[in-house]
Amino acid sequence: MISQASIQEVSERLDAVSVVSDYVRLEKRGSRYVGLCPFHQEKTPSFSVNQEHKLYYCFGCGKGGSIINFVMEMEKTTFPETIELLAKRFGVQLRYEKAQIEKEKDTRLEALNELYRRVAGSFHSILTEKSLGNAALHYLTERGIRRDIIDRFQLGFAPANRFWLYDFLLKKGYSPEFLAVSGLFSKQHPRLSLFSGRIIFPITDRQGQPVAFGGRILGDGEPKYINSGDSERYKKGLLLFGIDKAQPALRATKEAVLVEGYMDLIALHQSGVSNAVAPLGTAFTDEQAKLLRRWVERVYLYFDSDTAGQKATIKAIFTCRKNALASAIINTDKNFKDPAEILQKMGEKYLHEATKSYIFGFNYLMSYAQSLYSFNTAEGKYQSVAFLFPYVDILDSDIARETALDMIAKEFVLDPKAVRFDYRRFNSSSAAGLDTPRRKEDKTCDDKSLLIAVAINQGWYEQFRVLVSIQEVEDPVAKEIFVALEECFKYGETGLDAVLARISSQEVREQVLKRGSSKEFSINTEVFIIDGINKFKQRQLKRRKNEIMRELATTYKKKSSDYRSIDDLIMEKMHIDAELRSLSSQKDT
Repeated sequence: MISQASIQEVSERLDAVSVVSDYVRLEKRGSRYVGLCPFHQEKTPSFSVNQEHKLYYCFGCGKGGSIINFVMEMEKTTFPETIELLAKRFGVQLRYEKAQIEKEKDTRLEALNELYRRVAGSFHSILTEKSLGNAALHYLTERGIRRDIIDRFQLGFAPANRFWLYDFLLKKGYSPEFLAVSGLFSKQHPRLSLFSGRIIFPITDRQGQPVAFGGRILGDGEPKYINSGDSERYKKGLLLFGIDKAQPALRATKEAVLVEGYMDLIALHQSGVSNAVAPLGTAFTDEQAKLLRRWVERVYLYFDSDTAGQKATIKAIFTCRKNALASAIINTDKNFKDPAEILQKMGEKYLHEATKSYIFGFNYLMSYAQSLYSFNTAEGKYQSVAFLFPYVDILDSDIARETALDMIAKEFVLDPKAVRFDYRRFNSSSAAGLDTPRRKEDKTCDDKSLLIAVAINQGWYEQFRVLVSIQEVEDPVAKEIFVALEECFKYGETGLDAVLARISSQEVREQVLKRGSSKEFSINTEVFIIDGINKFKQRQLKRRKNEIMRELATTYKKKSSDYRSIDDLIMEKMHIDAELRSLSSQKDT
């Protein structure tokens, strides 16, 4: 395997214009070189080469990438063959290294895959064939779960004896050292299984391979559910329960039904709602929304009818909207807690029909807002309307925002002009001196531009990741680029091709290529990136300053005598003000 250092040296030494000129006649226009695209027929040049960033992009057909990628396309060679070809041309002595680490990693992951398949099968066998599983099987039957569904989801049962699994796997030839890193046992007590006396729900990836487990206790006790921790194979915020079984229906319907838990999902699948998926012990995340966005356009939220379920619904509506997914909320029957209870008490047909009654996401928010505050006072009306402004603010077009504001005015019987005035005031700095951005598009656009600049100037990333937290990035496109850069950094991958390969969205890849190939980042790149990092830091500081102002206002209102707490907040605010002045002066110099 060619060493990463050698690949980097080839990338740095190659002359983009010289290489491409072997295949395309180029003419210089400003900082770029243009010519007729070799990938499609055209009479007017739309093919562009950026010599500084070593990129090519065709504004006609959208094809683009690094110069290494260009040679691969033209010569029909593999990546290693292309590196060897370019190394010979530019006089780079290649160094090779054994892929021992990668081989060991692949071997370990495959061993873990085999272990998880074996454990899932063993738990399923105990549930369905052994007397140890009789109570659990009876419980599932009483909940209305059919045997074919138990088999399809490979539900299982973990014996109450916490030493059973360890002893069982030792007899099967697994070493104590391997079991210690399997994620199935306590770190403090390596022989104790994480799962005991619980119904087991294998959590599978998109290909149906078990990567983790969830467990529900039989009878009373806490916690009712426990889940495997994150591992090399499993990140709970990135995966959805049932995704492998739901994919055909997701593609066919372009819709998903999102439920809260394992039993709810199984109940829906048994009732014929085969496009149901569920988060894994967490709130619905941006990453899970992006995963669904590959196949669907709308998500139907079917959460519990209690207070916690309502809050989860509100958050999921926002998560959907931020990730370009429409949302609707299935009307919950107040006589039942959740879909699993409906299946148990009313049967499959009733549950299937229940999913057909829904309300669109924004209509649900308006109804919820009216329930939060007294509508008999002007203040109550304002609070209800203001509750909706953050959602309006994340809509991705002026038309969508204007439509939403009109809907608010109509629903609350208010003057549309008054609603728009309050919305503008909501988006401007308040009288208390709180720093609220007037329009989120300005901020997120900057985020996106900055991340694209870092992606095509990766020498900056190591410094960038120290100074900027991914939690501060709110634009979905910028966050996706950030994640790709971080993954490349962790695995020692360099070059734009490596970043693009880790971006799942074709649209995002095209944005990076198109803007990277333009002259947008060819002038004062260093200044642009430093200014962008400072903006991130300023935003974080201003956000904390706003929190301090609110805490001080609350403390004064309550006439608290905790002067030490007040002094600490004031001192922190002074430090933040000093940092903001420093950052502002850096910008001016």
